[in-house]
Amino acid sequence: MLNRFAADYLESLGTADFAPTPKVSGRLASFDGLLMEAVGLNLSVGTVCQVGAANGAKVEAEVIGFRNGRTLLMNLGGPAALLPQSSVRPIGAPGAAEVGSALLGRVVDGAGKPIDGLGPIRGAKHWPLAGKLQGPLDRGRVLQPMDVGVRAINGLLTIGQGQRVGIMAGSGVGKSVLLGMIVRAAQADVVVIGLIGERSREVADFLETKVAGEARARSVVVAVPANHSPVLRIRGALRATAIAEGFRAEGKKVLLIMDSLTRVAHAGREIGLALGEPASARGYPPSAIAMLPNLIERAGTDVKSGGSITAIYTVLADGDDGNDPVVDSARSILDGHIVLSRQLAERGVYPAIDLGPSVSRVMTDIAQPDHIAAARVLRRHLATYEENRDLVLMGAYRGGADPEIDAAIACHPAVMEFIRQDADSIVPMDDAVAELIGVFGDHGQ
Repeated sequence: MLNRFAADYLESLGTADFAPTPKVSGRLASFDGLLMEAVGLNLSVGTVCQVGAANGAKVEAEVIGFRNGRTLLMNLGGPAALLPQSSVRPIGAPGAAEVGSALLGRVVDGAGKPIDGLGPIRGAKHWPLAGKLQGPLDRGRVLQPMDVGVRAINGLLTIGQGQRVGIMAGSGVGKSVLLGMIVRAAQADVVVIGLIGERSREVADFLETKVAGEARARSVVVAVPANHSPVLRIRGALRATAIAEGFRAEGKKVLLIMDSLTRVAHAGREIGLALGEPASARGYPPSAIAMLPNLIERAGTDVKSGGSITAIYTVLADGDDGNDPVVDSARSILDGHIVLSRQLAERGVYPAIDLGPSVSRVMTDIAQPDHIAAARVLRRHLATYEENRDLVLMGAYRGGADPEIDAAIACHPAVMEFIRQDADSIVPMDDAVAELIGVFGDHGQ
C-alpha cells in the first residue's frame, strides 16, 4: 500500500508542469536620501522592490530609471536606516489598480492599500495604472450638462459630462471649499476623489465634512499627503484616474476630482531633478510638464461604453501667478478653467469666481440660446463695471454720461448676488438658469 502511494506520488511529481524560477536579487550601491542605485538587477521601470535595512527592517522602492549600468529606485515609504550592500529584491511587477464597486465608500493610499480601518478590499477588478490608450475617435463629444450645485458655475460656466475643468487660484482662496460644494451636489453615479500632496489634516477634514453621509457611499477617495514619497504621489494620481476609468468602462457617469494637479507636477519635478534632468521654467524639468497631458487626456467620454469622466482639477498658482508653467500648461490642455480671485475673496465674495478670465469651452454646445445670451449680458455688465470701478468709487463718473455704465452700476448688486453662495447650500441647474434668464434675459438685447 505504502509502496503504491509512493509510486503514484513520485509519478505525479515527474509529470507536473514544474518550472523553477531563480530568485533575483541585487545590492544597494548608493543612496543619497532620495535616490537609490542598485547593481545586479535587470528590471523594468515601475517594478516594486524590497530593500533590506538595519535590524531586519524592509522598505519598498520603485524602479524609476537606469544610469551607467545601475538601476535607479526611489523610496516608497518613510525614512529607513539603509546600509551599503543591502539586498534589493523585486516583489511586484508594474502595478495595476483595483477598480469596481468594491471600492465604493473606501479610502486608499497611493499603493492601493485601504487606510480607513474597514478591512481589506474584496472582489475588486483590475485596471492598468497607466490606463488603456484610446484613439481620438473613441472619445465622444460633450453634449449633456452636469449639475454641480453651484449657481455661478451652473449658470455662467456650465460644465458638461466628460469635460475637463481646472480650478485655478493661489493658496487660501477657497479651492477646497468649492470642491466640497461640488462633491455634495454633483449629479454623478460615482465620485472619485484624489487628494494628492495636500496636508494630512485637510484629508481628514475633507472626509468628515465634504464627503459625509450619502456622498460617502458613492465615493472613492485616494489620499496621498504631502509627506509621502513623490513616486507615491504620482501613483496616487494615476490610481485615482484608473479607478475612474474602471467605472467609466461600466457605462457610469463619473466625476473625478483631483486636488491638486500642481502637487503632481511637483512630485514629477522631484523625480526629474533626482534623475539629473535639466531644470527649465521655474525649476520644472521637461518630464514634469509633459506628464500632465498624459494624465488629463485620460478623462472624457467613451463612445463604446457610453460612460464619461468629468474631471475637475485644482491648479495652485504659485504667488497668484497666472503664467506659472503648470497653470499655463493646464490651461492649454483643459476644456475650461475657473479662476478664483483673491481680491473677491478679500471683499467677502464666496465662491470667489473671477468671471473675466474664466471660461467653459463647451458651454455653447450644451446650453440653450436664451441661457447663453443672458450669461453674456451678465458678463458684459460685470466687465463694464470693473473697467470703470475706480471712476465710480472716486466719484469722478456722473450718472447719465454713458448708458452702458449706468446699466452696469444698476445691475452690479444683482451680479454679485448671483455669484455669491453659502458653502452649505445647493442651487440646482434649472433654478440657476431660470434666475439668470429672469434677471438678465431681457437686458441689453
